[in-house]
Amino acid sequence: MRRKRHKRKLNHIVIVTSNSTDVGMRQFLLKPGLLWTVILTLCIIIGVLIGYFLYEAKIWQTVSARNDEQLRQIAELDEQKRALETEVETLQQHVQILSDTVNEKVQSEAELTAQIENQSMPTEFPLTGSASMEESLDGENPICIFQASEGTTVIAAASGVVTAVNDDEEYGHSVVIDHGNGYVTIYRNQGETNIKTGDSVVQGTTLYIITNDNVKFGYQMMLDGEYINPVDMLAING
Repeated sequence: MRRKRHKRKLNHIVIVTSNSTDVGMRQFLLKPGLLWTVILTLCIIIGVLIGYFLYEAKIWQTVSARNDEQLRQIAELDEQKRALETEVETLQQHVQILSDTVNEKVQSEAELTAQIENQSMPTEFPLTGSASMEESLDGENPICIFQASEGTTVIAAASGVVTAVNDDEEYGHSVVIDHGNGYVTIYRNQGETNIKTGDSVVQGTTLYIITNDNVKFGYQMMLDGEYINPVDMLAING
């Protein structure tokens, strides 16, 4: 029969020494299982550390890339902001110009409206030259009767539309002008006129020319269908 051999157990001795002569050597007996455990543990620790540093480096790389992207986006946003500010400033300038233009047009329109309204008020003296005047009544209606010299012209006291050109028993002819604001003026004279019904006239338009045969001129005025004294309006004009 074969003799059974006993498996030899190997032990490892760790010797710790120093280069100093005063210190002796120390020996540590390590069993094989414990040594491999220590080696395995160290390998695991080293592997974990290596993995940690690699992972941390990757994290920092990702963070750095993210920061760079954020900085790029911020730079783009700043550039867009400056572009928008420039555009807004330009638009504000355009708005200011438009506002000034609108204000000028509104002011011009207001001045033009006031001018038109002023020209539609029958305050102008109805003759281009001097004349004597007396106030009288045409029935119950007030009338101003002028005696003018030859060459004087009878003119429209304000802008308006001719609503009638009639024959007049006493004065020969009459021209009626509606000024569109409630005022109506009536001009009576024996002279011929080139004005006809429907014509638009402005303040100062010639209606008659005074000659030796028609020095007498009658002037009447109505407001909202009622006769008023023309002198009152002439007094407003000064």
